[in-house]
Amino acid sequence: MKSTGVCRQVDELGRIVLPISIRKNLDIHVKDNMEIYTEGDKIILKKRQASCVFCGNTENVVAYNEKLICQDCLKELKNL
Repeated sequence: MKSTGVCRQVDELGRIVLPISIRKNLDIHVKDNMEIYTEGDKIILKKRQASCVFCGNTENVVAYNEKLICQDCLKELKNL
């Protein structure tokens, strides 16, 4: 784990602000979904990748009726 030397206070709603330099380095944008994990006494944030609602695949994912679906599952649905 790499220390950034940055400290932030938690506000009254439990929020912290991620510094712009970290967001730029990790390609995190407004409205991106973040997954939150704990490991011992650590909190881990991970940018959530778009994945297929059916199989979880993260490659070749497209929006279909406001849901994310991979090309393989889309082909299967079309064949039903």
